[in-house]
Amino acid sequence: MGALSRLVFWDFERGSWQYDIICILILAFIFLTPRDFFRDQPKAASVIMLPPEQNTGLFWIDPHLLAGVPEGQELVTKATALVNARYKTHKTITSVQPIKDGEQDITGYMAYTRP
Repeated sequence: MGALSRLVFWDFERGSWQYDIICILILAFIFLTPRDFFRDQPKAASVIMLPPEQNTGLFWIDPHLLAGVPEGQELVTKATALVNARYKTHKTITSVQPIKDGEQDITGYMAYTRP
């Protein structure tokens, strides 16, 4: 039990072989543990072009990018700037609709462009 408590409380002198072994084990855990173990996944892009729908461009925009922007023309202007910056185009967004979940929290925005 004494060795376990020394391990947990890191009670080894710096530079001793026990200290070095613990450091090696920690680094091995960090670098050799698969990403799936922590369910760590790459973050999706914040502006995504979706397949065209009836000759209109369709984009999904992350809600954090439009947080605090008032509804109406300012929301459309900001969405247009985001889409054009992301895809290096000159599209004009005609409407932006919030997507809400069952608890009425906004999970994203759908932005529609002209045909």
